[in-house]
Amino acid sequence: MPLDFTAIDFETANSSSASACAVGLARVRDGKVVATAGWLIRPPAGHDRFFELNVGIHGIREDDVAHAAGWSAQLADLFAFAGDDILVAHNAGFDMTVLRRACEVTGDAYPSYRYLCSLQVARKTYDLESYRLPVVAAAVGHLDFAHHDASADALACAHIVIDAAARHGAQDAVELAMLLGLRIPQVPLPAPVIEAVAVA
Repeated sequence: MPLDFTAIDFETANSSSASACAVGLARVRDGKVVATAGWLIRPPAGHDRFFELNVGIHGIREDDVAHAAGWSAQLADLFAFAGDDILVAHNAGFDMTVLRRACEVTGDAYPSYRYLCSLQVARKTYDLESYRLPVVAAAVGHLDFAHHDASADALACAHIVIDAAARHGAQDAVELAMLLGLRIPQVPLPAPVIEAVAVA
């Protein structure tokens, strides 16, 4: 199997995991980045307040997303880009929770994506003082990118996993995880709703 995956990064408007306000994506085929994409998102209603703390991190404000597609409207593009790839993200638990929670609050269905965490990969691969995305990216030669720009972060994440796979001689993301003793979990789907049956 070739080294194929899609790296993904979300930025959020506030402390709610459902408050996605930007997404970045980078598609990898046979160990090379072949496509990138990214766009602003209007967060779901009720999760759309922009906290100054978050704005201070990524620079995205409410006015910036006023004319952006809402979460539900942009999902088709996100899913089309990712296809059935394994998703890769730096601190993947955060990004997968954003995907799941935003869909839960809007009632949108989502695939049970398999995913790999590049932060965990980095900790098993490099000897660094910090495993923050810019530090790890610099270690693999991917320098001077706009950290907390979703598209730039996704691309940096892709380069980390490409480099780690080469260092470990892994042919694909599953083999890389296996060699490092890591799991490739799946985004949990909502529990089915069981309707109570009235007993006469």
